[in-house]
Amino acid sequence: MEFKRHTKETAPEASVPVLEATEKAFGFSLNLFSVMAESPVALSAYVKVNELLQEHAALTPQEQHVVMLAVSETNNCEYCMAAHSTVAEMTKVPEEAIKALRSGKEPEDARLAALVRFTKSAIEYCGWIPESEQKAFLDAGFTNRHVLDVISVLALKTLSNYTNHLAQPPLDEAFAAKKWSKEEKT
Repeated sequence: MEFKRHTKETAPEASVPVLEATEKAFGFSLNLFSVMAESPVALSAYVKVNELLQEHAALTPQEQHVVMLAVSETNNCEYCMAAHSTVAEMTKVPEEAIKALRSGKEPEDARLAALVRFTKSAIEYCGWIPESEQKAFLDAGFTNRHVLDVISVLALKTLSNYTNHLAQPPLDEAFAAKKWSKEEKT
């Protein structure tokens, strides 16, 4: 399957405002977005869910990026691991936590470790998370609102991870320093 990387000139009309806004926000056009632009629904959904998480989530920005890294590592998404490692560092996720997540391990911080376990359980059990895992998550200080935020981040990352798997856009230069491959976690 081959996917076109769109520009503002070649993208469907409904994708152009989203591409312009994200280019302005990031200072460059993300290769992932150039692929997602083929579907105004996919591109807009990704951007809108991300905005809603930033504006209204109970999860902190650091916790959101821990979930994003946990999902992307589980799904072996090289593009998202590089991108979210970069952004996680910018949002002050502890370096130890980023390193652990890139290796497929849990962070030492107990709360972040509980967040990673819950996230990976949600993936492993397709949402049918065992009660013991649910209890451990709540016992770590999270709430039902956090549960739904994790599921929202999981949906967001599934959209980008699967798009990256199929389209294989090149890694943006801005993320090159954090390049990752699934062999890192072995």
